[in-house]
Amino acid sequence: MAKITFITKDGEKVTVEGDSGNVMQLAVNNGVEGIDGDCGGVCSCATCHVFVAENDMDKVGEAGEIEADMLELEDNVSDFSRLCCQIEVSEAIDGIELTVAKED
Repeated sequence: MAKITFITKDGEKVTVEGDSGNVMQLAVNNGVEGIDGDCGGVCSCATCHVFVAENDMDKVGEAGEIEADMLELEDNVSDFSRLCCQIEVSEAIDGIELTVAKED
């Protein structure tokens, strides 16, 4: 089981729990504002862009090649950017904090 905290653009902290699947689906299933997951988790839309807390980067690792290519198309990217559809839910990521990157 993993607990993941999302920080929305309004600064609201939303903590969700899961034990399988990917972080994007967990966010969508729990109504986390700003995580749309339009492509269904196949890394082709970037509507699940998040910023990983710096001290949690070692837990989630760096983006893979396809994910990095998709992130290059985004304007608001940092060294801590990830597409949460590419982060698998597992005990290894328990306690991570993700800031929703979506801007209106």
